[in-house]
Amino acid sequence: MNKILTFFRRVASGSFKRFFRNLQQVHEESGRNRVVLFVDMVWCMLVYGIGYLDYMTFGFAYIGKDKRQTFMTMDDNIAMVRRLNKREAYHVFDNKLTFDRTFAKYLKRDFVDLNDGYDAFAAFCEGKTCFFAKQPESFGGLGVEKVSLEGADLPALYAELMEKKMFLAEQAIEQHPTMNKLCDRSVNTIRIVTILSDSDKAHFVYALVRIGSGKNDVDNVTSGGMYTLLSPEGVITHPVFCDKTVSYYTEHPFTGQPLIGFEIPYFREAVEMCLEAAKVEPRMRYVGWDVGITPNGPVFVEGNNLPGYDMPQNHRFHDDGCGIKAAFEAAIND
Repeated sequence: MNKILTFFRRVASGSFKRFFRNLQQVHEESGRNRVVLFVDMVWCMLVYGIGYLDYMTFGFAYIGKDKRQTFMTMDDNIAMVRRLNKREAYHVFDNKLTFDRTFAKYLKRDFVDLNDGYDAFAAFCEGKTCFFAKQPESFGGLGVEKVSLEGADLPALYAELMEKKMFLAEQAIEQHPTMNKLCDRSVNTIRIVTILSDSDKAHFVYALVRIGSGKNDVDNVTSGGMYTLLSPEGVITHPVFCDKTVSYYTEHPFTGQPLIGFEIPYFREAVEMCLEAAKVEPRMRYVGWDVGITPNGPVFVEGNNLPGYDMPQNHRFHDDGCGIKAAFEAAIND
């Protein structure tokens, strides 16, 4: 019954135009008959509880029942969050100001709450040429602006940010020169996911790198950025995917930087930092940490209490055609 309800919920929330557009794309990529794909797609929505976007992302057109069962679905992901993360602690990650205060040790840069008054804001701005202003409860790269201080009228700027509810001002991250090769306009963050097991052991599950498009100051996928899964050693081994263009790249389309074989600096240190931070707020056992890489090592950008389940399961990142459900189950049960 639950799978049937999930199926109708997917249908009700979906778009028939996008459904058939995705069907056509899978047909072109796989060469399989459209009618066969349509039936299989609807079958997978009903049996596995996935959406039509997941069908394409997971590469279900190329695999059978045994491998399809290895994928974590949206419902699996939500159930894991409900099991592992306590709602009363959500605010620690949902509010960027609270996150910065809680994990200041790993932030490793200045920040200020504009609600503390103009004098605190002016003191924060001293000696800086720019900073990032953020709405504390924004997400997906929205509600974030890079602010230049060159020739700025500080009182007017303070009033403008307060009016926009951009109460958090953070010192800009100086990105490692190697990471700048990917895209020097944005901080190209590493999404590292950790799990606190039932025995309170911190586990590293997977890591993605997100790369800016070169057209704006953020690397978020919703803003045109790209992503790919990293190897356990922090190396790009598979093409990078962009949702906006629905294309895979072995070179950055804007900068021309070769991507395959690219090694993330300080990756081991970044993982160790996340494993240590995972124990700071034990009410939140399933977290996606966004990490920037500076010349002196990794720093936190923000944390997420509902990490995505789909991006690390993109079929172009897994040569064996399997999903990552087993990795999560092993981490939880250890």
